[in-house]
Amino acid sequence: MTTDPQERLNELRRSIDNFDAALIHILAERFRCTQAVGKLKAEFDMPPADPAREQRQVERLRKLAEEADLDSDFAEAVLNFIIKEVIRHHEAIRHRTGAE
Repeated sequence: MTTDPQERLNELRRSIDNFDAALIHILAERFRCTQAVGKLKAEFDMPPADPAREQRQVERLRKLAEEADLDSDFAEAVLNFIIKEVIRHHEAIRHRTGAE
């Protein structure tokens, strides 16, 4: 590790960039899976949302966030955003397949 502040800043930013890339790839894979769930739900006339599962996920992720020393309110906000987007996708899939 260098003692030059600008070099250290650049090193930290490279790490941040790597984490950002990993997050994008992880989210892409997660959404590929949730798209498959949406197709399955539409095919078998299941509702796009599952509030009980969503609540369990929020509780589970809040606990994980606390264990990871991450603000659990922030983690919940991120998860709620993702859940809303997934439900939107499921509704769109349902509409496209005519399973209304």
